[in-house]
Amino acid sequence: MIVSELITAVHLNRQALIYVRQSSPQQTLTNQESLHLQYALRQRARDCGWDTSAIDVIDCDLGLTGSTTQGRRGFQEVVTKVTLGQVGIIFSYDVTRLSRNCSDWYQLLDLCGYRQCLIGDRDGIYDPASANGRLLLGLKGQISELELHTLQARLTAGRLNKAQRGELALKLPAGLVRDELGRVLKHPDREVQDRLALVFSTFLQLKAACRVARFLNAHGLLVPRSDRWGDIVWRPATEASINAILTNPAYSGAFVYGRTRATPRTDSPHQRFQKRLPVAQWKIRVPDRYPAYVDWETYLSNQAMLRDNRSEYDRHQTRGVPRRGKALLHGIVYCGECGHKLAVGYRTRGHYICNHLRQRQHVPVCQYLQAGPIDTYVVQAFFDVLAPAELDVYAQTVAALKQEEKILQHARRQQLDRLRYQARLAERQFNQADPDNRLVTAELEKRWEMALQELKCVEESHERDQQQRQVPAALSPEIRQALEQWGQKLPELWYCDALKQSQRKALLRCLIDKVVLQRTAPDTVRVRIVWKGGDTTLGEVAMPVASLARLSGIREMEKAVLHLAKQGKRDEEVAQWLTQNGHRSPHGSVVVPSTVQSIRLRHGLLRRCQSHPRQVPGYLTVPQIARKLKVSGHWIYHRIRTGRIRVAKHRKGKLLLFPKEPETINLFRQLRDGTVNYLCF
Repeated sequence: MIVSELITAVHLNRQALIYVRQSSPQQTLTNQESLHLQYALRQRARDCGWDTSAIDVIDCDLGLTGSTTQGRRGFQEVVTKVTLGQVGIIFSYDVTRLSRNCSDWYQLLDLCGYRQCLIGDRDGIYDPASANGRLLLGLKGQISELELHTLQARLTAGRLNKAQRGELALKLPAGLVRDELGRVLKHPDREVQDRLALVFSTFLQLKAACRVARFLNAHGLLVPRSDRWGDIVWRPATEASINAILTNPAYSGAFVYGRTRATPRTDSPHQRFQKRLPVAQWKIRVPDRYPAYVDWETYLSNQAMLRDNRSEYDRHQTRGVPRRGKALLHGIVYCGECGHKLAVGYRTRGHYICNHLRQRQHVPVCQYLQAGPIDTYVVQAFFDVLAPAELDVYAQTVAALKQEEKILQHARRQQLDRLRYQARLAERQFNQADPDNRLVTAELEKRWEMALQELKCVEESHERDQQQRQVPAALSPEIRQALEQWGQKLPELWYCDALKQSQRKALLRCLIDKVVLQRTAPDTVRVRIVWKGGDTTLGEVAMPVASLARLSGIREMEKAVLHLAKQGKRDEEVAQWLTQNGHRSPHGSVVVPSTVQSIRLRHGLLRRCQSHPRQVPGYLTVPQIARKLKVSGHWIYHRIRTGRIRVAKHRKGKLLLFPKEPETINLFRQLRDGTVNYLCF
């Protein structure tokens, strides 16, 4: 029986589709009545005149949301059949089953109107090709989309309200558990608690997550992690696992909600990735909701160190962790011209390079400064600040090593206790099994053997570490008194092998916030040291240059050299006078006699004096032989370099001398004429 005048023979000759969908898998399991009502639409299709063989039920979208068409194979099948003209009507309990997105809904209406396909729900049957039908269906689609946003807003408001009180049950990290009453407690396993405490304390000493991972792996200590079911599993320490522990605010006792934000991908706008937000942009933070492993201030300082430790400190504008390398100021030195951070280069020697604008705008390098003189000036300023304080380095180091050894021994004992318990448990399970059930006993025996092997390996490893690791003894009162009288200070430790380069850099960062460099002249760099308290120290550093012409006071220096040379002063005296009056050579901090000689040579005032006489009794020099043979001195020097003339330098004066005999000149004539090919003296 036809129940609507919109249904014609054309529609009855096609298929009738029954579209069934529920929004989540839980609704599919719990809301069975809604599912029965949707499947009951087959009877309505038969009442409308369709044969049972022409009715097709599409229910492969159960448990999928209608806010998008991605992943909905059933909806794609409906669109495909409508496009091919095989469908006369689409039955759905309500339009929200088909789509809750207006953009997808109106495309389906346009397609159904073009292919003369009707749409039916619990309220009636509509023709998308007619104005009234499109109006009603459009309103239903808009209401369904609004209803989706209303439901989401209602659920989000309830979730946020519960999170504001800190009662929202989030997944807890390893080391925290939730009891039957919903209270969060520390894990009852003391090894888990102590291992997490060891991670935090070690990071405060080593200042880097990768170093903490290497420290734990070097001592054979595992890290507790949570598996997908929330159980504790022990795994080797990695940089990622240590970072996950250090960055989780739950270990500081704070309940945090909204640490990340879903951001569309640039290559695929439909996909989103979770972007971590800084602490200031977290949506909700409720302190003191969980038992804390560290306090909130320690957590914030850990995050600051992790941000500074990023490898790409030039691009991220962070200081970076102190690393190996001669340049002491990497990560804290800035350009005084453009304000960007300077990079470090080691092509020939250490240099500070401002290549930020060159990388982004392809312009020349802003500044290219040699690191050695700048580091020397900054270190001396650092010593001047620390001059009043004497450091008892050895006593502090011994105390720190003893505390570290105590913590390691405690962690080793806990690990051995856990492995011994696992071995005893595997033994009990093997003894309690039925001997006739060989499959079970074989597997239990295998587990027991693996537990014993793991226990043996850890015991041997701990014994080796105990033998190799020795804590230095404390100083006796007599030695301590002698050292206190001696007054050992940091500068004495700085220039010996007691400190590594990374330790020197870490000491500088304790007081120095940043160093700003600006080249004011070819041979001068202005240095501004910004200390942690905000005070600044200004100074100028003399930089080496390539030639005399690039020295700032070269004109005054030349006038002084010419004036003193006319008075008959020697080069050494002139160089000493220039150094006392603030002049220097291009490559040094003082004036050397060779610099004075080059200036005098340029002005034609070079005093002809030789460090060795021209005549050496009993010997012939290279110029003398060259004059006798009527050849150039280069002719003889070339054959000496190529090995055709073998002669050693004289021990006095380091000259090339030949015996003053007629035979010497005859041998050289034979070499010149080609009679002989080699000479040996």
